[in-house]
Amino acid sequence: MVGASGAIGSALVDHLLSLGERPTPAGRNPEALAERWPGLPPARVDVLVPGTLVEPLAAVDVAYYLVHSMGAGAAFRARDREGATNFARAAASAGVRRIVYLGGLGRDDDDLSAHLSSRHETGRILAEHGPEVVELRAGIVIGARSASFRMLHDLVRRLPVMIVPRWVDTRTQPIAIADVVRYLSAARHVATSEHHTIVEVGGPDVLTFREMMLTLARKEGRRPLILGVPVLTPRLSAMWCGLTTSVSVDVARPLVLGMRNETVVRDERAATLFPQIRPMSFDQAIERALAGA
Repeated sequence: MVGASGAIGSALVDHLLSLGERPTPAGRNPEALAERWPGLPPARVDVLVPGTLVEPLAAVDVAYYLVHSMGAGAAFRARDREGATNFARAAASAGVRRIVYLGGLGRDDDDLSAHLSSRHETGRILAEHGPEVVELRAGIVIGARSASFRMLHDLVRRLPVMIVPRWVDTRTQPIAIADVVRYLSAARHVATSEHHTIVEVGGPDVLTFREMMLTLARKEGRRPLILGVPVLTPRLSAMWCGLTTSVSVDVARPLVLGMRNETVVRDERAATLFPQIRPMSFDQAIERALAGA
């Protein structure tokens, strides 16, 4: 599992352990992974260095691809492209049966932000060069360590007045990190008939970013004033979020630019393929995140 050190990857490792599985966490810093999970031998993997992928994938049936280069500045898209190509080719060569990948919601025919477009491109590259792919597409993930949630939470806590661009009224379909993990876990075994299966996942609530921030504020006992104006560009707003929240500018920029695109589930494939999973509400997800989950 590459990307095991991230918020979703680490939650997935914990979940698989709770099921009695023994996943192999992989990343550029195996020492930190070994400290986090002393009973699991980690693998040193860098998707930009093909030679590091050969041995870890040799005995793998299902590989999780949970990496992205969002914090790499302007070069993130090229790095994502290169990493996905390297990983897919290595997985195919090693005889991996399936890659499970977490991408982002958004219509392909929309004018997608660079971040969302790269997420979709990564899924296509994995399927083009590798074994079969199950690509889960999610919108904003609600969890204590999620960058999107941390950014919204910091804005609500620190600023009594927020002047934001029009993306504040863009609709999205947030999902709890626990539910994302359940989908990722179940995707190992789900029966598919396509080489590249795309499944859109989300919670039961479709909300604007304004509504999410106001809900979060109420739970924190706050009443911020949120002003959406047409003259503040998303690019300037991204820099402002990077400077006023715990999320770095390099991470805040693609997140905010992606907020101009509506990210909602448009089909029922998730309910068909994963009928046992019923995602929790936004209120429940927020309460869990505020409690540290």
